[in-house]
Amino acid sequence: MSDFIWQPPPELTRNANITRFMKKYRLDDPESLLERSIAEQEWFWDAVVKDLGIEFSQPYDAVLDTSRGVPWTDWYVGGRLNVTANCLDRHLVGRRADEVCLVTEREDGLITRYTFRELAAAVDSCAAALVAAGIGAGDRVGAYMPMTAEVVIQLLGTLKIGAIFIPIFSGYAAAAVAERLRDARAKLLFTADSTVRRGRRVPIKENADAAVAEVPSVAQVVVVRQDADGVPWNVGRDVDWTDFLGREPAIATEMVASMEPGLILYTSGTTGRPKGTVHSHAGALVQIAKEVGYAFDMKPGDRFFWLTDIGWMMGPWMIVGGLFHGAAIVLYDGAFDWPEPDRLWEMLDRHRITVFGISPTAIRLAMRAGAEHVRRHDLSQLRILGSTGEPWDEASWLWYFEEVGGGRCPVINISGGTDIIGCFLSPLPIHPLKPCTLVGPGLGMAIDVWNEKGEPVRGEVGYLVATKPAPSMTRGLWNDPQRYLESYWSTWENVWNHGDWALIDEDGYWFLHGRADDTLKVAGRRIGPAEIEGALMATGTVSEAAAVGVPHEVKGEAIVCFVVLQPGHTPSEPLRQKLARAVVDRLGKIDRPDRVLFVTDLPKTRSAKILRRLVQKKYLGEQDLGDLSSVQNPEALDAIAAAQ
Repeated sequence: MSDFIWQPPPELTRNANITRFMKKYRLDDPESLLERSIAEQEWFWDAVVKDLGIEFSQPYDAVLDTSRGVPWTDWYVGGRLNVTANCLDRHLVGRRADEVCLVTEREDGLITRYTFRELAAAVDSCAAALVAAGIGAGDRVGAYMPMTAEVVIQLLGTLKIGAIFIPIFSGYAAAAVAERLRDARAKLLFTADSTVRRGRRVPIKENADAAVAEVPSVAQVVVVRQDADGVPWNVGRDVDWTDFLGREPAIATEMVASMEPGLILYTSGTTGRPKGTVHSHAGALVQIAKEVGYAFDMKPGDRFFWLTDIGWMMGPWMIVGGLFHGAAIVLYDGAFDWPEPDRLWEMLDRHRITVFGISPTAIRLAMRAGAEHVRRHDLSQLRILGSTGEPWDEASWLWYFEEVGGGRCPVINISGGTDIIGCFLSPLPIHPLKPCTLVGPGLGMAIDVWNEKGEPVRGEVGYLVATKPAPSMTRGLWNDPQRYLESYWSTWENVWNHGDWALIDEDGYWFLHGRADDTLKVAGRRIGPAEIEGALMATGTVSEAAAVGVPHEVKGEAIVCFVVLQPGHTPSEPLRQKLARAVVDRLGKIDRPDRVLFVTDLPKTRSAKILRRLVQKKYLGEQDLGDLSSVQNPEALDAIAAAQ
């Protein structure tokens, strides 16, 4: 294993939010804190509320209640609160009210800014308009929106009245949008006329119309218009966003029961229709506030930017977490390397971002453009780096740490999922770090690595499991409680099987090895594709890779690797052999790829996750590839079929 590469400086440790928490409860080190937070869940999850100042309008009687069974644990029993009250209303007293809390930038360069007072006024207008439109507590409201200021207003306005918000990727095709709206029986849809990607208009409203035509429950569509001309319009159903706002007097924030749903986040899963994960006001808020406050050390005055979309969990997570802590959140709608490769780094400089998060794949794409694009910008204000979405390879992690963070900033590599709107695994900023590590369980998260017999394992890859519940675990699946139990709780009794492979090394540091359903089994030995991909990228000639398993009559599965080369390298037979040998040198002969194929791109989601399952299906010639609406670059699938 690699040596520790980062040690927290004394000043960071001294001033960290988590240090304050440990001093308050007389805990000497993060290991003692983690141990107690897991062993004494009731103490910890109550202490988080008190330390962070999470406001309940009605105090809770008990922290948790498992009387309905562990999968249906209730949290903060008897309490009432609202996410919007905690993210906005409480900041309207004193000087903070007039501090900037929201900055948005579009690809065309348009920048908007809101203070807490201005954002609260817009949210009040949106909430009142929703009530006037017949939306009430428990009703579902969809948002098929780009990453703009309006979607923040819509999210907080919906939560303010006790309705349920459903964020949907703006890149989805009509069928995928319809499936989600229909499953939730949404009554209203927020959308936009279009967005812009790489200088070209990308229509949204047309897809929204096609989707709503298949969803009879949607009675009204509210449209944010950027282009006044040529927008298809359904008179009597469609309402312009500016007309929708400002027509009704402001209303009070609706305080709801702790476990009242506030969000439905749809995740595609690996098979079947999308899963509607359900997240409560208390569960989501406490988990997010804990993670952003302790792991990312968020403070008032910070500028917080995660390269994400509202349809990915990290969108609502960033909005709620940043605003709760009184920071300014920054949203970007557009391609991060357009019109020049340094667009992202220019934004970090221009907006003086202090806490920044990104996916490993996006960093690999940035690496291909070259470090010189980073170095021409002043990023000295950065103090915390974040990442999530997939396993790292060491070369990319080091580039992020050294080139973007200047070797000064800890990389808070987190992993959890849509189904817990938060992290199972997470470092703290006061932890020493190894490249690629997640360090260990997040605070209060009873996480372990088990083999198929349900036994804890160390030094080998196993299943990532949760042996105790957590406040933000999905409240079932929308309209499908049985699927919820089958998806998460059916492998072992009262144990959540997350479906990831993980490993704990000799120092007790945790590393992810990809999804268990992505895992290859070669001659009886399991290996995560990330290990193979990391070996390829460590050569310095590969910028992206996807390793998939294909049927083999002797070994069960054989390994086929698809690689995108770094600039300056061209496909050749000697290079192909060199890459295969690199895998053998790092992992052993049994993991030698049967084939290494060169491509110019790999299919990805809008959040930059490589879609290995689609790569595998396309290579095997399967006709039914399933739902392709989340694929940002479908043309890459054709390249897979033609790869040499």
